[in-house]
Amino acid sequence: MNKKQLADIEGISVRTLMRWCEPFRQELTVMGLKPRAKKLPPHIVAFLSEKFCIDVE
Repeated sequence: MNKKQLADIEGISVRTLMRWCEPFRQELTVMGLKPRAKKLPPHIVAFLSEKFCIDVE
């Protein structure tokens, strides 16, 4: 899944999604997310959907 798809599910822009992720940036980096990555690995999608209560199913 890419950032745009996840943002669209929540009805927000990619920029807003990235602002929401800001407090978790260090944790996401440790998990392997590159700052400019467009594709999100499944474990990152699961983490973000849990943190922000996004239903990705």
